[in-house]
Parts: sequence; structure tokens; C-alpha cells
Amino acid sequence: MAIYTFSFFHLLLAILPLMVPHATANLEGDALFALRRAVKDPGLKLQSWDPTLVDPCTWFHVTCDSDNRITRLDLGNAKLSGRLVPELGKLERLQYLELYMNELVGPIPKELGNLKSLLSLDLYHNNLTGSIPSSLSKLSNLKFLRLNGNRLSGRIPRELTKLGSLKILDVSNNDLCGTIPTAGSFSKFTEESYMNNSRLEGPELMGFVRYDAGGSC
Repeated sequence: MAIYTFSFFHLLLAILPLMVPHATANLEGDALFALRRAVKDPGLKLQSWDPTLVDPCTWFHVTCDSDNRITRLDLGNAKLSGRLVPELGKLERLQYLELYMNELVGPIPKELGNLKSLLSLDLYHNNLTGSIPSSLSKLSNLKFLRLNGNRLSGRIPRELTKLGSLKILDVSNNDLCGTIPTAGSFSKFTEESYMNNSRLEGPELMGFVRYDAGGSC
């Protein structure tokens, strides 16, 4: 019995490392398939997203690293309509989330703040509504944040000024309100980042709008 237990234990140790990548692939594949279920895809861009295939790295518009972890999702201008899903926040190694120029509606899931490896978040030119999640302030590696051309409302979260790596910010052409943050990384962004938000106010607009002007949030 002792020999059997010893052998089984060592067999389990040998198999376990082989099982973990498959479990991760299944988790990430499930996250992507949740997106597929939530959107309409008249251009059949997601036709290859087959949940019976264990490895989502074989799907079109998906890029993976050497560990078969998803690092890039390229679905810009793909004619997708529907909602973003919170499951996308499970893609821990995702660096590029490209969903621009579609017909996506509804809020930006706060779970996107869990994408700790994210470098670029491009959701511009959709029909997204609701506020900008303050949870995006957890994306410490984020360099590009483009949310322009949606119907986002509410204040620009002050927490986003903590994004020290942020190089490009564009929240223009929305319905944002309140004042424009100027601390931290936001000190280098010009008025072009905020244009065409009629209720957005603040001296940071270099005199074009008074600090006490515009609608309230």
C-alpha cells in the first residue's frame, strides 16, 4: 500500500504541470466564448471561435505568447454589435484589447481593471454608455487609453491620474461632465484629449470654458 501511495503521488506530480496550461486555456477560451455569445457577428469574424477546441490560440483574431496565454485580441472594425462581458477581465496576460469601430453598447465592465498586463485599451467609436470605471486605474502598465466617440457620461475618475505609464488619452466626443484632472500623468494631455464633451468644465481647457461654466454632473 505504501508503494502504491508513493507511486500515485509521484504520478500526480508529473501530470499536474501538464494539466495547468489546459485549465488556463479553457478558462481563457470560456472568457472569449462569453464575448461571442454576447455579440452579433454578421461578418462572421468569430466563426472560428469553437468552444470544442481546447486551445483558443488557434482562433482567428487571437494572439498568444509562448505559454499559450492570450496577449492580443484584434477585433477592430469587425461589425460587432452587443455588449462587452465581464469575463474579459480573466485574460491576465492580455496586452492589447482592440475593439474599436464596432457597434458595441452598454457599459465598460469594471472587470477590465483586472487586466494587469494591458498596454492598450481601444474602445473608440462604439456606442458605449455609462461611466468610465475607476477600476481602470489598476492598469499600471497601460500606455494607450482611447475611449473617444462613444456616449460615456459622468466624471473622469481622478484615480486614473495614477497611471504613470499612460502616453495617449482620448475621451473626446462623449458626454462627460465635471472638471478635468490635471495631476500625475494627466498633466501632459492637451485639450484635444477632451474635446466635444459639452458638460466638461475646468481651467485646463485654457480659457475656452470657465471653471464654473457648463452643466453639472
